[in-house]
Amino acid sequence: MADVEFFFDPVCPWAWITSRWVVNVLEEQPMDVEWRFICLRIVNEHRDYEKDFRPGYERGHTRGLELLRVAAAARATIGREAVLPLYTAFGRTIHLERNAPAFDEPSGVASILAEHGYPTELASAATSTEYDDVVREETQLALDRCGGNIGTPVLSFQPPDGPSFFGPVINKAPAGKEAVELWDAVWALGSNPHFSELKRSLRGRPDFT
Repeated sequence: MADVEFFFDPVCPWAWITSRWVVNVLEEQPMDVEWRFICLRIVNEHRDYEKDFRPGYERGHTRGLELLRVAAAARATIGREAVLPLYTAFGRTIHLERNAPAFDEPSGVASILAEHGYPTELASAATSTEYDDVVREETQLALDRCGGNIGTPVLSFQPPDGPSFFGPVINKAPAGKEAVELWDAVWALGSNPHFSELKRSLRGRPDFT
């Protein structure tokens, strides 16, 4: 098993920032991280998007499902080492370049696959339901590990039986020593069997730099 499992939806800006923090930690403190799937479209499938979300959220969450299908297809075809490079490229396009609509065309997904030397035919998975069971099962796994009623990302330490939790939610990814310090603090809280929640509603805007 991996040292850590990181469950992500590529369209979530908070998951993206947290993932960049984890990547920064890996530069200082190598470990085995498995990048897995939690789909916001599935998490929210019983909600009324017109009433409960601002305009554009349904398409955005559906886009996340489509990209997770592609990531699942790449993992099945190439191996789990294919997932992080895809996530990084998806996140770069969505969050840094602010060009999420690029993935509404098959050519947008195919170009990312080609960039990494992956078979471009995997782009067809975006509009197929072939990998929906995989995405749904991993989404449910992430929810079950945290007790439900959570969003993205989800971190699991020492899976499958170690501590799991939603977050941490940060608006900027620390690097270097600061990244490791936050990692150690999160691990200390998460591994305490009596710790449940630490939260504040104040939150800065996402800073992707």
